Amino acid sequence: MALVVQKYGGTSVGDAERIRAVADHVARTRAGGDDVVVVVSAMGKFTDDLIRLADDVSPTRPPRELDMLLTAGERISMALVSMALAARDVESASFTGSQAGIITDTDHTRAKILEMRPDRIREALDDGLVPVVAGFQGVSTDRDITTLGRGGSDVTAVALAAALGADVCEIYTDVTGVFSADPRVVPKARRLAKVSFDEMLEIAATGGRVLMLRSVEFARRHHVPLHVRSSFTWEPGTWIVEEDATMEDAVVSAVTDDTSEAKVTVGGVPDRPGIAAHLFRALADRSINVDMIVQNTGANGLTDISFTVAKTDLDAARDACTTVKDEIGAAEVSTDDDIGRVTIVGAGMKSSPGVTALMFETLSTNGINIEMISTSSIRISCVVRADRVADAVRHLHTAFGLDAA
Repeated sequence: MALVVQKYGGTSVGDAERIRAVADHVARTRAGGDDVVVVVSAMGKFTDDLIRLADDVSPTRPPRELDMLLTAGERISMALVSMALAARDVESASFTGSQAGIITDTDHTRAKILEMRPDRIREALDDGLVPVVAGFQGVSTDRDITTLGRGGSDVTAVALAAALGADVCEIYTDVTGVFSADPRVVPKARRLAKVSFDEMLEIAATGGRVLMLRSVEFARRHHVPLHVRSSFTWEPGTWIVEEDATMEDAVVSAVTDDTSEAKVTVGGVPDRPGIAAHLFRALADRSINVDMIVQNTGANGLTDISFTVAKTDLDAARDACTTVKDEIGAAEVSTDDDIGRVTIVGAGMKSSPGVTALMFETLSTNGINIEMISTSSIRISCVVRADRVADAVRHLHTAFGLDAA
């Protein structure tokens, strides 16, 4: 007998028919002899609808009250799934995030889990019940309801799987797994049978939209195997597991794309110690997350520093840089929101020379100019013009032999 945590996303519980299908699958899993813990997201676009309603009601949205509002979606889902299970003679009990023992910090709308106290979930399992837990939420150390940010139900599921010692955490969505590229961009993209945690972290961080980055980090840290599957076909999907020797057979596993970032350049900066520290401390103090960073070779005692941030943080980043411009002796601050990033990811890159050359040659041959470069042992990212991102992904996907036959 195994313990399985099954997380169902918004499309998986989007309407009454989908909820009944989920209940059928949970019942089948139970009939197979496994214990099941279910984690659910809000139905369809319900969270977006609540945000729009909040905007209609007031231009002011206190974070505490917004969290209280948004957690209603998952509570509705958990109750409906439990009712659907009851119709199939499967005894269950629904739990909010706080009832499930998910303790978070006090940062409303993007709280982080500090501790798991799943005593009530264990008791429900011991009593032969299927616990159905509302994802995306917890309770803070100040005893307020909190939310974990977009995609937070993935984090809920992985955290519960880790705390309960589950054998696997299944993530059900509307795609059949993790693909070698976004199928909407590359029609020949193929589903990957197995991906390492490190590869999945890079895929999630560079534009892969199947799993939330924090959930993969949590799974790697606590050694929780993940299985990404479709709730529309129920077929086997993609396993995210510890790296093994066979994973290095493929030099590049995936090509990802991301057009959600913008570039900031601080030009004419004095080329001396402490300048970069002063600049990036100003950004950190405004909670602005910086991604790629490039500092040009100094000339005549001056240099340029360019970096990327989320487009949603662009105005704040520009203001922060403008505020410290005179303090650090910079000449100018400029921004560019018409960029995109294309990335190749693969465990086999660590032991395969020539990958960088092939990537750059492929982009050059197709007239795609590289503006910034960032690397890790299993990733190479290039910033290019936004309107060339899709072309870059398709050409790289073919160049590295990833096209499906």
